Amino acid sequence: MVEAARISGTGGRRGGDLLAFAAHVLRGRWFSLFASFLVMAGAGATYLFGVYSKDIKSSLGYDQTTLNLLGFFKDLGANVGVLSGLIAEVTPTWFVLLIGSAMNFAGYFMIWLSVTGKVSKPRVWQMCLYICIGANSQNFANTGALVTSVRNFPESRGVMLGLLKGFTGLSGAILTQIYLAVYGNDSKALILLIAWLPAALSVVFVYTIRAMKVVRQGNELKIFYQFLYVSILLALFIMAMTVLEKVTAFSPAAYAASATVVSALLFFPLFIAVREESSIWSIKKQQLTNPPQIITIDDNNNNNNPAPMEEKSRTATTTTRWYAKIFDRPERGEDYTILQALSSTDMLILFLATFCGLGSSLTAVDNLGQIGESLEYPVRTIKTFVSLLSIWNYFGRIFSGFVSEKLLSKYKFPRPLMMTIVLFLSCIGLLLIAFPFRGSVYIASVIIGFSFGAQLPLLFAIISELFGLKYYSTLFNCGQLASPLGSYILNVRVTGPLYDREALKNLAKKGLTRDSVKELTCVGPQCYRLAFVILASVTFFGAVSSLILVARTREFYRGDIYKKFRDEAEESSEREMASTVNK
Repeated sequence: MVEAARISGTGGRRGGDLLAFAAHVLRGRWFSLFASFLVMAGAGATYLFGVYSKDIKSSLGYDQTTLNLLGFFKDLGANVGVLSGLIAEVTPTWFVLLIGSAMNFAGYFMIWLSVTGKVSKPRVWQMCLYICIGANSQNFANTGALVTSVRNFPESRGVMLGLLKGFTGLSGAILTQIYLAVYGNDSKALILLIAWLPAALSVVFVYTIRAMKVVRQGNELKIFYQFLYVSILLALFIMAMTVLEKVTAFSPAAYAASATVVSALLFFPLFIAVREESSIWSIKKQQLTNPPQIITIDDNNNNNNPAPMEEKSRTATTTTRWYAKIFDRPERGEDYTILQALSSTDMLILFLATFCGLGSSLTAVDNLGQIGESLEYPVRTIKTFVSLLSIWNYFGRIFSGFVSEKLLSKYKFPRPLMMTIVLFLSCIGLLLIAFPFRGSVYIASVIIGFSFGAQLPLLFAIISELFGLKYYSTLFNCGQLASPLGSYILNVRVTGPLYDREALKNLAKKGLTRDSVKELTCVGPQCYRLAFVILASVTFFGAVSSLILVARTREFYRGDIYKKFRDEAEESSEREMASTVNK
């Protein structure tokens, strides 16, 4: 009886330990990071617009200008994230993720109902509203997952942003593999998939993604490289499947097998996260068993008369007007207020470079399907362009995140200079579309995807480094406001009308009028030539403008920009150790 009770008690303790360990894992920052990977992997539905835009155009009878207007509202929703940032300042992360989940499902589900004819044909403004709401949900996922992860790993923000935005860049190709397995080659069903799957991911992990205290871990960068290797393997597998699907007719079983491998690779980082949380769990148990000895030094004698200083500080605060603080900015790297950051010259230069670079890249992404059609590529090949762009979008984000962090830490290479190089590279891809030759769109989709992906982690990292993390959830969303503005001017006001003008010329040569055709299409290399020459010129101007920021921040990037975060982590570690001793 005694032996049985002892064994039962041991089993109970083991069961309790397992439950405690499971709770530790679910509350840990590595599991939170894994959950963020999955949420971000579903947050790139906007990059699939080139796949299903043809269905919207044909089923609703739109011309290219109207379709580009839809593309603008997609970009507007995807990049105007100020609302999500402000909500995140005053609400917990789980609330932000739930709002994004609801918006994602509502917006894209209404688009699916409209395209499939399950509801009466909506007006153009209604379709614009639907796609804007659906795309805006991406900002809530970004704010909930990305901002939280950057705050949890502030010293590794470059690689962190590269990884998270890399998974978003892969999102289009991941969702394509899953929809081919679930729905077959039905691009209308893709809209339904991007309505429910990203929303479900946010709901499942809504309580695990949260801000935690900063903790320094010696092997942190090594772990991030392990995540990187898994994500590269995922990207290479998807690229291989994309090529095979182009040259071989896949059966439903082959699509299912491909999607299974993709899902397995997506969940592989879970094992890395559990392993790291297990190591942290073991260290904590050792500290409880053998607590370290800490000598507390009483320094009250060195802190004479603190009250007058506090009173003086309060007096200075009350006599300083709020509008004076806007122009009395702190040093770069300190915590700016929202108004201080938005009115700074550095932010204005970033705004201009983003307007030119991301505005042109988004225009190319949104028109990629019609570009392939105008050059008479088959539908399967056009989907290959979209997948290649998505995959190289991932490689661009990974490259700019990891390489810029490495160059910064080792050689003090400023991130704004990396952005300048990326913008010059983007010009080449845009010119390849303006002056096409056999196979040039393959090369252009790779270059544009890479440069487009590289810009976002650089933009977000630069904002966090120059203006601090206190209001980062709002500032990084404000920083990308230039992107939809650039997309509207360059896509809706420039590219769309120029395309329609060339399409009308084609009709005139055939002796037809606009009223005689349902869908206005243009065929030939001249359809996008002038538009993309303009886009390349605008991007070149953005690259030159970003050189001004390079000159302004040169001295800042020569210093140790992460020192204060190391100090905070050490202080937090000392407080935790002292708390362990007291217990």
